[in-house]
Amino acid sequence: MLADGPPRPSPSKPLPIAKPSASIVLISPANEILLLRRVKRSTSFASAHVFPGGHIDAADGPLPPLRGDVRLHEDSATYRVGAIRECFEESGILLARRRKRRRRSSREEEEEEEEEEEEPSTLLQLNDQERDSGRRAVHDKKIGFQDWVRSHGGVLDTEGLQPFTRWLTPAHIPKRFSTQMYLYFLPLAHGGIPQTLHVPTSDGGVEHTEAEFLPARQWLARARADEIILFPPQFFLLSLVADFLGPSAADGAEGLSTEALQAQREALLRFVATGDPPWGEKCITLLPLKKDGEALIMGLNEPGPELEGTDRRGDGERVIWGHFRGKDGTTGLKVGWRKDVMPARPNTTRSNEPFGTGTTDMGDTGHDLERVLRGPKEKL
Repeated sequence: MLADGPPRPSPSKPLPIAKPSASIVLISPANEILLLRRVKRSTSFASAHVFPGGHIDAADGPLPPLRGDVRLHEDSATYRVGAIRECFEESGILLARRRKRRRRSSREEEEEEEEEEEEPSTLLQLNDQERDSGRRAVHDKKIGFQDWVRSHGGVLDTEGLQPFTRWLTPAHIPKRFSTQMYLYFLPLAHGGIPQTLHVPTSDGGVEHTEAEFLPARQWLARARADEIILFPPQFFLLSLVADFLGPSAADGAEGLSTEALQAQREALLRFVATGDPPWGEKCITLLPLKKDGEALIMGLNEPGPELEGTDRRGDGERVIWGHFRGKDGTTGLKVGWRKDVMPARPNTTRSNEPFGTGTTDMGDTGHDLERVLRGPKEKL
């Protein structure tokens, strides 16, 4: 029974470090979402579909100390570089723009440099051979990622990343991560000319076997039909995005116009800016609340032990629940309003109600969650 929340590490043992990582909810010119399928031989989350992303490398940039510094769990240039690098290594899609070109002119016997910038909606274009050789070289650490991009006349589009929640692995899980999530919108058609998009490909079976763009609603439908495996973070974020992006039955076979696609994007960005805190600042640690039959209800409000005593928090309005089946994944996932699933008790305020303090017998719920989340997974 978890009357006081999920298991916590023994006071005599240090809290497992939440290693920094980053992932991207990558949105295509048709407002579809990229997911990658993990290899079957993976020791955790085998065959699950995930967003492109992974752990932060030292070469991505400096970070605060891994222990005792809350700034480790904040968006930074280092997280953004790591997110773009992992996306390139895993899918072959390079989120970089052509570096400003320079030309020289003489003025009063002095040479000055004038800058001429490419169209802002254009990503750096590479041929397949350049792209594939670069993926291998960067993955094998034969060349630094940013150095390789510069050698092709590009610069990483870190400014195009929109923070979209952070996720901290629960304290009782031995292998923990602090994962910064981002939104990134690939350019729409410009001036009537379709944007060239490199077709995502797997990394050759190193970590993933498939890479595909589909509407968020279609990914969710496939998960509900048990055709694919989604874990709570992916399911939750796709559920949020699906309210804004993608075609509806009324749009017909021709799809949406560029103007309609842009309107969808603007609506999503307005949503991300709302909330207390806004979605770009929310930090979420999944914690079990109670069991409803065989389903486990998970809270999304707690930010994690590293951020206790700060003003950081997650989403106190929603919960996610489903059947957790250890390494075999989750089924029956749903997202709902906390007020409908967890009615407030007398003399309590729902927004301040601590998670995991209900009286429902939760049995081995915390251990069920551990079996799902533990293992050498390095991305959400």
